[in-house]
Amino acid sequence: MSLLEPTNLLLLACALIYAVIGEPVDGAILLVFVVAIVLLDAVQQRRSSRALAELARLSAPRAHVRRAGQDLELPAEQLRLGDLLRLEEGDRVAADAAITEAVGLWLDESLLTGESLPVAKIQPGERILAGSLVASGRGWAEVVAVAEATELGRLGRSLATVQPPPTRLQRQTRRLTGRLTLLALGLCAALALVQGGLSGDWPQALLAALALALAVLPNEIPVVLALFLALGALRLARIGVLARWPAAVESLGSATVLAVDKTGTLTENRMAVQQLLTWPGLQRWQAGSPLEEPWHRLLELVVLASRGDPVDAMELAIQRLATAQLGGSEHLHPDWPLERDYPLQSDLLVFSQLWRDGAGAWQLAAKGAPEAIADLCHLEAEPAAAWLAAADGLARQGLRVLAVARGLDGAPLHPELHPEQAASAAGQPPEQVHDFLFEPLGFIALADPLRPDVPAAIATAQAAGVRVVMITGDGPATARAIADQAGLPAGAVLSGADLESLTPGTLAAAAATAPVFARVMPQQKLQLVRALQAAGEVVAMTGDGVNDAPALKAADIGVAMGKRGTAVARESADLVLLNDTFGDLVQALALGRRVDANLHRALGYTLAVHLPIAVLGLVPLLLPGQALILLPVHIALLHLVIDPACTVVFEALPGSPRLLRQPPRRPDAPLFGPATWHRALIQGGLVTLAALALLNWPAATGLASGLLGGADAVAVQRSLVFALLLVAGGGLVWLNGDPRSPITAVGAGLGLGLWLLVLALPGLQRLLSLAPLAGPQILAVLLSAALALLLAGLLQRRLWPGGAASSA
Repeated sequence: MSLLEPTNLLLLACALIYAVIGEPVDGAILLVFVVAIVLLDAVQQRRSSRALAELARLSAPRAHVRRAGQDLELPAEQLRLGDLLRLEEGDRVAADAAITEAVGLWLDESLLTGESLPVAKIQPGERILAGSLVASGRGWAEVVAVAEATELGRLGRSLATVQPPPTRLQRQTRRLTGRLTLLALGLCAALALVQGGLSGDWPQALLAALALALAVLPNEIPVVLALFLALGALRLARIGVLARWPAAVESLGSATVLAVDKTGTLTENRMAVQQLLTWPGLQRWQAGSPLEEPWHRLLELVVLASRGDPVDAMELAIQRLATAQLGGSEHLHPDWPLERDYPLQSDLLVFSQLWRDGAGAWQLAAKGAPEAIADLCHLEAEPAAAWLAAADGLARQGLRVLAVARGLDGAPLHPELHPEQAASAAGQPPEQVHDFLFEPLGFIALADPLRPDVPAAIATAQAAGVRVVMITGDGPATARAIADQAGLPAGAVLSGADLESLTPGTLAAAAATAPVFARVMPQQKLQLVRALQAAGEVVAMTGDGVNDAPALKAADIGVAMGKRGTAVARESADLVLLNDTFGDLVQALALGRRVDANLHRALGYTLAVHLPIAVLGLVPLLLPGQALILLPVHIALLHLVIDPACTVVFEALPGSPRLLRQPPRRPDAPLFGPATWHRALIQGGLVTLAALALLNWPAATGLASGLLGGADAVAVQRSLVFALLLVAGGGLVWLNGDPRSPITAVGAGLGLGLWLLVLALPGLQRLLSLAPLAGPQILAVLLSAALALLLAGLLQRRLWPGGAASSA
């Protein structure tokens, strides 16, 4: 909060009026309080700014480079000229560079050029620009310009300057504070006119009006909201979850479905080849046993159907096995040039690569889904059924199964091609892999261990009323086996084909109960998100690839992978799992609910503590001729208790275990729900009644005047009410906080400590226009505060047994 915030401006106006009417001491005191409030707010703002700066540092794009023979992952600002930049599908190019090596490399340069279609970049020396997106392919490029020297830098644009939109709670806060501001202005004008018209003392009337404005405006609400969301995002980062903007923290408490990838999220992404199975001989090799000749040819073709510089966990596992078992043999061919590759397609889940051997002939290898390989090899019905049964036997063990096929010798084209097609393809690879003739060779089965913490994390999420849905590219049998290990409930396994064939209404009904989705292509995740949302779910969706970006944007909470995720996936997401683990996502869910609960504690407290202040400010308007009870200086002093309680005490409260045994909060839930209003009105109303009772207790004021030598009755009333507000304000911290937490005790002691300081310093009492209190008056204050807080606590316990957090 700056010096120009409404509360500070009102206090400065009061100080000016005090100076005009000849009371410079009171004006100086107000100026001191203004400085104190500004300093306190500056500390909180610094905490918020530091949290956001740390998040910006964590979310800065990183590049994979090779420098002096070492492979490094560096922030873009640490790149140097001459670094070799690795380019992978989905990467955002971090610097201007010149191509040194490229395979099927296409770049999306729309950020700089506005050109919507990707352009090929395959010639050595060809320039690529920072900010471009690798749409497909891979390669290496030498950095030739960095930072401001790049074309993007000269244009003055940066992806890191994305400004988050205002969150739902921020919009509701602005509406509420706008309405309260209008109400305060109306009441102030009325009070100034009434007081000034009756008394003729317009400066005092204006002072009373400004004091009422200070009482009515709960200026802490915007500060509380901004600080809670910023610090909540920082707390998420400390457990390995990066919130790209504060709205993600706000949304976590409403998630009803966690739709997560199996590989790398539920599993360790640490694949190892467990079995090889030849076809048609069905000879089985198990990990740990010698790899003999019957399986050499199968493993050789799997290697040929894999990238030479793999990043995928499956291909890394294949490479490790081949290096260990076939290294130095004639079955590995590092010298063969790659002619072209045929990537996965939604209608053919097969990856194929075409090589040219030492004799100049084509050699073709393919791996993919068993049913897709059966289609590629044109198996008849009976052999195809036997082939799929063999694959299903491996899948039921929870293994990821890839089928392997090879092109016939010389990679001949399909005889059904028209002669002109065959002629045109002579000497150059055809565009469609289906144009070749294939034969099946067998299967490779890989195991990816389930993360040890996954079953417990899934149980925690389910207990919190959040359904966990597993998404995988594996076949249904493998998916169901892994789901059983993870503790997902029984239910139908929907496939990618189901997503395509079912009508939107039928799919939404099926998605509402299905715990597992198998054989899902990345682009089908968008259909799944929409189906779950159509079923009334608030969806948190994980993803890591380029094709996941639409689903991440469409999800209520998009969650990208930090380690294996592409740049475009991270840019599309709300959260980034820095360690790619499901357990971190469930911890984030718990932390999101804690932030939400503590935020509503603070907001409820703010309403409750402002109610008696506002009512006392209205007394001169309701009872013309009544002197002003709370002067601006008293309201400023009360803010020194209210602000730390809201921004420090409540934010730091630990989460209650009950939070993860409650259903998620509705995404359209208002900032102040009925329970929050009712609880605040009960607490604030009882404190208000206690204050009015003290205000109108003749025995208290009369006794005090007698004991204190005829002290001003108004000063005695002011002292009693001010003391009550300090003590009861601390008690409201206790009621709205967690009584078991020492942080709550510290917050509750703020008001009491400040009152004791005022009692101990007679000079401070005189400066604050307060009268000293005798023993009976002190006892009356304590009893009134205790009675109001006791009744509020009893009513709260009866109406909301779960406590303040659960009723927010």
